[in-house]
Amino acid sequence: MPRVWIEKILDEPELYLLRIDDDQIKYFEATWGIPEGITYNAYLLKLDGAVVLFDAWKKNYAKEFIEALSKLVDPEEITHIIVHHTEPDHSGSLPKVLELNGYKAQLIGTSFAKRLLEAFYGSKAVENFYTIKDGEEMKIGGKTFRFITVPWLHWPDTMITYIVEHGLMFSCDAGGGYSIPKGIDDSNEEIVQNYLPYVTKYIVTVIGHYHKYIIQNIEKLKKLGIIEETKMILPGHGLIWRKNPKRIFEYYEAVGAGIPKKGKILVIYDSMYGFVEKTIEIALDELKKHGYNPVVYKFTDKEAPAVSDILGEVPDSEALIIGASTYEANIHPRVRYVLYEIVDKANYEKPVLVLGAYGWGGVAGREIETMIMRSKFDHVDTIEAKGRATKEDEEKIREGVRKLLERLNK
Repeated sequence: MPRVWIEKILDEPELYLLRIDDDQIKYFEATWGIPEGITYNAYLLKLDGAVVLFDAWKKNYAKEFIEALSKLVDPEEITHIIVHHTEPDHSGSLPKVLELNGYKAQLIGTSFAKRLLEAFYGSKAVENFYTIKDGEEMKIGGKTFRFITVPWLHWPDTMITYIVEHGLMFSCDAGGGYSIPKGIDDSNEEIVQNYLPYVTKYIVTVIGHYHKYIIQNIEKLKKLGIIEETKMILPGHGLIWRKNPKRIFEYYEAVGAGIPKKGKILVIYDSMYGFVEKTIEIALDELKKHGYNPVVYKFTDKEAPAVSDILGEVPDSEALIIGASTYEANIHPRVRYVLYEIVDKANYEKPVLVLGAYGWGGVAGREIETMIMRSKFDHVDTIEAKGRATKEDEEKIREGVRKLLERLNK
C-alpha cells in the first residue's frame, strides 16, 4: 500500500510536502523496470492572500492526493497552480483538483505546457492559464516568483520556479530520482548514498536522450546566479535537497558529462550456450590482471537483467566491453536492444571493445561496429570466435583488452 507523506518543510513561508510512495509501479513510462519504486512530490505554499500548489500526483492516486491536500487546505482556497511539467505523473490529478476548486485558480506555466494540458485534459483545464516568459517575475502573496524555462529536462514544456526572497527552487523532474527514500531530504548521508545510484538510473532513462541539455540548462542557471543563491531544491521525485542544495545539480552535471569512475569497466553480453561467456571470461581475467573492476551484466538462459539498470551503469564507466552472439544473421536480440538504448540514452565518448562468437557465420560484430560508428563511442577492436575460443582467439582477446586500456591511458 503506497505511503502518503504530509510534511511541513518550512514555517516561514509556510511550505508543505505532499508525497506518495508508489510501490505498485513496475515499469516507469511503461518501459523502465523500477522494482525500487518512485515517489511523486507536490508542494503547497500558504502565503498572505494566496495558496499556491506546485504540481500534483499521477492520476492513479488522485483520490489519495485530494485527501492529503484537503488536510492542509480546502481545494476551493487554492489561488494558483504552478505546472512545471505536464507529464501525467505530475499532472494526472490536476483535473480533480480543478473541479473541486471550481476552476478559480490561475494555472501558471509555459506556452508548451498550456498546449499539452489542453490536449490531455480538454480546453476547460486551461481556461484560466497564464503563460510565462523565460525569466519573468511575478508577485504572489508578497513573494517574488521567478520562472525560468529549462526545455528538454526532459520535455519542451519544462520550467522551474524560484522564490527569490527565500532561495527556494521548485525543479520538478530536474533533480529527481527513482526509488522510495526512507527520509524526505538529504540530512541523512546513508539515505543519500543509497539513493544516488537511482538518480543516475533516472537521469539516463528519463533525460538521457537529451543529456546535453542537462549541461546547458545548469550552465544557464549558474549564469543567472541562482544555483549559488538556492537554499533548497524541491524536485518532483525523490529527496529534497536542503543540507547541500548544489550537490544534486553537481551530480546531474557529472552524469550528463559522463565523468568516469577510475577503474570501472562495464561488461555486457549474452551467451546462449556458453561460447560468448568463455570469451568474456578471458577478457575479465585480463582486466583484473591490470587492476580494473569490471561490472558485469549477462543475458543467459537463467537471467535477463533490466535494461534500465544497465543504462544506469554507463555514465561513470571508463569503457565498455560488449559480447554478443550472432543470432539469425544479426546481433542477439537482447544485446541489440541494450545497444540501441545505450546509443540513444547514454551516448558518451567512451572506448568500446566488441567480443563475440558465432556458428556458421559471424555477423554480430560487424553490426555492432556499425552502431558504434554512428555514435560518440570509440570502437577499439572486434574479436569473434567461431564456436569455442581457441588459444589463438584467447591471445587476440587479451590483446584487445590491452588496446582498450591503452586507449584509456592516452
